[in-house]
Amino acid sequence: MLEVKGLTCGYDRKMVLKDVNFTVNPGDMVYILGANGSGKSTLIKSIVGLLRPYDGSISINGRPIDGWSWRERAKVISYIPQTFNAAFQYRCKDIVLMGRTPYLDFMSSPSKEDKEIAEQAMKTLDILHLRDRIYSQLSGGERQLVKIAQALVQESKIIVMDEPTNNLDFGNRMIMLKHLRKCTDFGIAIIMATHFLEHAFLYATKALLVKRGKVREVDRPDSRPKRR
Repeated sequence: MLEVKGLTCGYDRKMVLKDVNFTVNPGDMVYILGANGSGKSTLIKSIVGLLRPYDGSISINGRPIDGWSWRERAKVISYIPQTFNAAFQYRCKDIVLMGRTPYLDFMSSPSKEDKEIAEQAMKTLDILHLRDRIYSQLSGGERQLVKIAQALVQESKIIVMDEPTNNLDFGNRMIMLKHLRKCTDFGIAIIMATHFLEHAFLYATKALLVKRGKVREVDRPDSRPKRR
């Protein structure tokens, strides 16, 4: 589905990563692992289009995404940053419904179908009871689940997350990861930067190891060599 070839990226004139190559298939759960400052966020921002690569290509289903409109890109890739703070007192169902924005015309309102899609996403993640709660009053774990529901409503096939479990306790981390695993059952690919190595062994179908400007692709990080 997603293929990265010869990607070189960074900020201004500072190169951070060079010659990155990897693929992501439907249903994959890909963990990006590396020390702070190694380039995990740089890679994520390049994938979602927030940074223009110096060189190389990023393709989805064989089509380079360079030059795609924000609407076309949003229908394929959902992005959940490290933090998201709603400036207004939005209810959770309104935050989730914002995921339908790429499908709405200018000045149009969400349809009944859009609202049903939003409700189904909250039901899938077991957060339907939060729909009328104020987003800013939720716990960190609840906020992350609401943002995942928003990504599901966007109906993209790739969800990219930057350190989503950083500010969560152990229990909420496990709850969130369980729900992300459920998303992969629908063919959605998850790409997630994290510094929790143990999560990769538990859940990842693939790991990307970021170190010293290079990225190494590792299939099935939970596998172990057989003893002879």
